[in-house]
Amino acid sequence: MLQTLSAFLYRTASRKTLWLATLLYLPFPTLFFRNLEEKMNKLAGQPIGPIDLLFGYNPDRIMQMVAAYGPEGRAIYAQGELTIDLIYPIVYTFLLATVLSLLFRKRPYAPFAQVNLLPLSVLFFDFCENACIVYLLKSYPATSPTVAALCSVLTTLKWLAAAAVLGLIVYGVIRRATGRGR
Repeated sequence: MLQTLSAFLYRTASRKTLWLATLLYLPFPTLFFRNLEEKMNKLAGQPIGPIDLLFGYNPDRIMQMVAAYGPEGRAIYAQGELTIDLIYPIVYTFLLATVLSLLFRKRPYAPFAQVNLLPLSVLFFDFCENACIVYLLKSYPATSPTVAALCSVLTTLKWLAAAAVLGLIVYGVIRRATGRGR
């Protein structure tokens, strides 16, 4: 199944697909998430920001943030996690998989044969992180330190996987720029 998905991504990757993926991606950080964060901060009465963007935090910090959002802020954040942040990981995964497919399609040998599937790991960790965040927001004040700790681990894994994807993209771009990636 993974080989089939990888082959499909290699087949469909083109400049048009890249433009489409980019156009689908852009409204999320520039409009949707900006508006969501502004609403959350306004309802909280202070700039707190989303848990999703943290890296290497301890569970106590999450618990403090969840409390600081306030009831309306928690409701808005949970709604955003269950709508916008369900679509966004799919969109950025498509964009990253397209970029990797374009950069490495002429590298059918290991380890590059299915490198275009690495963004799926970011998607998986992001979905799991979102589930933890929604649980913490919806269960407040009976929040779970265990779920908060799991959320921290998942966020860290998400960012590490994203860094690996971005590292491969930089590597692929450098190889192309130096003429070794053709």
